[in-house]
Amino acid sequence: MEKTKRETKGVLNLTQGNPLSLLIRFSLPLIAGTIFQQLYSFVDTIMVGRLVGQSALAAVGTTYSLNFLIIGFVQGACVGFAIPLAKKIGARSQVGFQRYFWNGCWISIALALILGISSVLLSPALLQMIQTPADILKPAAQYIQIIFFGIPFTVLFNYGSAVLRASGDSKRPTLFLLVSSFLNIILDYICIALLDGGIAGAAWATVLSQGLSGGLNFWWIFKRTSLLHDSRKQMKISTYHLNVLMKAGLPMGFEYSISALGAIVMQSAINSMGSLVIAGQTTGEKIRQMLTLPMESVGMAMATYAGQNDGAGKPERIAAGIKAGLTIQLTYCAVMWVLVLVGRSLMTDLVLGPDGGQAAVLSNQYLMIMSCLFCLHGSLMIMRNTLQGMGYTLQAVLSGIGELAGRAVFSWLAVRSLGFVGIALANPAAWLFALIYCSIMVTVYLRPRLRTNTSKVSPAKI
Repeated sequence: MEKTKRETKGVLNLTQGNPLSLLIRFSLPLIAGTIFQQLYSFVDTIMVGRLVGQSALAAVGTTYSLNFLIIGFVQGACVGFAIPLAKKIGARSQVGFQRYFWNGCWISIALALILGISSVLLSPALLQMIQTPADILKPAAQYIQIIFFGIPFTVLFNYGSAVLRASGDSKRPTLFLLVSSFLNIILDYICIALLDGGIAGAAWATVLSQGLSGGLNFWWIFKRTSLLHDSRKQMKISTYHLNVLMKAGLPMGFEYSISALGAIVMQSAINSMGSLVIAGQTTGEKIRQMLTLPMESVGMAMATYAGQNDGAGKPERIAAGIKAGLTIQLTYCAVMWVLVLVGRSLMTDLVLGPDGGQAAVLSNQYLMIMSCLFCLHGSLMIMRNTLQGMGYTLQAVLSGIGELAGRAVFSWLAVRSLGFVGIALANPAAWLFALIYCSIMVTVYLRPRLRTNTSKVSPAKI
């Protein structure tokens, strides 16, 4: 691929240099982005919990599994669509990159329309199906329907970010996310505190700010890089490229959704325990997500790293990247455990206020149990994203089945005997089952490549 000053600004070539240094450099902007992304979600939680009340917080919390099911599919699919692009970057094929980019756009448009319409129509029935308590059913439906109405903006943001990351640029998506995060906080205050918009105001603030960050990603791709220079000839629909993109993206979307089915089973168990337990678990889970999202960012960096090096035919660098990624993750997990140990009450009080009562007790218990097992989540992000970056997206789907099983088993145990402790152990059990499978698959697929160094003959070759 021809390189220009305009194109390479802020872009990392992940096929050369020290893997640990490269992963840290590439991950840092992604980590900053996820922190800010979770920050405005956390601000939503704080404002809803303090300004609207615990009942409204429970209404938002009970929509999490459905949100995960649909939005998670979008996120996974968009990351998958970017795998062929990363491979073409590694192979230095600009025309190939452009063909996959444009066909990815056409798939993304279709995905946004289909999911947006169907999810808005079906969400009230789905909330009833997971036993949402009657006292929070109406506000929960109102909140999630607005979020689903904004799915086109979600697709715009996730596909644009994935394209930039595939090209080696993790800084620009973070910068644009930072801008939209501050906008979201401002809109939260206006819609909830000043206009008394309740949780609907929080939903609209999230949708509008995400639309802005998505637009900025595409503005940068088209106006500030040469990635699509003279690409008009590559805009036509190609059944071959569509097929490759769907094989890469749809399994990853389904992997997220399969994991979400486990979250739905878990949410149903939580809902059966009442609004107080929902509020406690929602608070703890929001804090947990903020603490573990950086691990997912390192995982995204690993997917791009593995994709570029697979395209360049360097399996030994993929193996070195796995070791470097695990080092980063386990170090981070140790720091987060200490943070939860000393600061969980303060974080919980920030959401619920000093009078959180039993909900605060449950949140603190949830955080303490989860933090002891963060290492499972961090390791899973490395192994799963390595598989995805190498093109083995079907294996990622199968690992999602392991997550589904883990959440289902412990949700059943929570209702039967373990109570809230079972709820707290459900996610770690899911991570463990998936990690075992992904670790075996990485070994199975990578070891022969290391022996023969013939990664160009990969079944995922594109």
